[in-house]
Amino acid sequence: MKRFHVHVSVQDLEGSKAFYSRLLGAEPVVVKHDYAKWMIEDPRINFAISTGRDRGGIEHLGLQADSAAELAEIRGRLEAAGAAIADEPGANCCYAHSDKHWTVDPQGIPWESFHTLGAVEYYGDDHGPAPKQASACGEGACCSR
Repeated sequence: MKRFHVHVSVQDLEGSKAFYSRLLGAEPVVVKHDYAKWMIEDPRINFAISTGRDRGGIEHLGLQADSAAELAEIRGRLEAAGAAIADEPGANCCYAHSDKHWTVDPQGIPWESFHTLGAVEYYGDDHGPAPKQASACGEGACCSR
């Protein structure tokens, strides 16, 4: 079963963690110095926040697949929609190792489709903090690596 994903860039991580914990009725399942993630079942959502961007707001939206087959299905839908797709197999991003596909919707919002395979120690990769750089998927999006 797929899960909707929302990633919001925040300036105040602690204040935002407190706010979203109350709003979502749960504590985050992942907490790092620059990142927090909630896996909510009702509604089924993967909601993440992080710091380190120049602006606050929606970082990207996405769909999280529970299997490689579901990820392939999502990619097929992107192809059918005529979307330009950036494949990112074996990506290390947001403290996770995942296979990903990125696109940008007609409004310019980055969309990430992914299947998580495991965890990594750092936000950007397993060798150290991610560099902040622009990409076609959005300022500092993990697809830039």
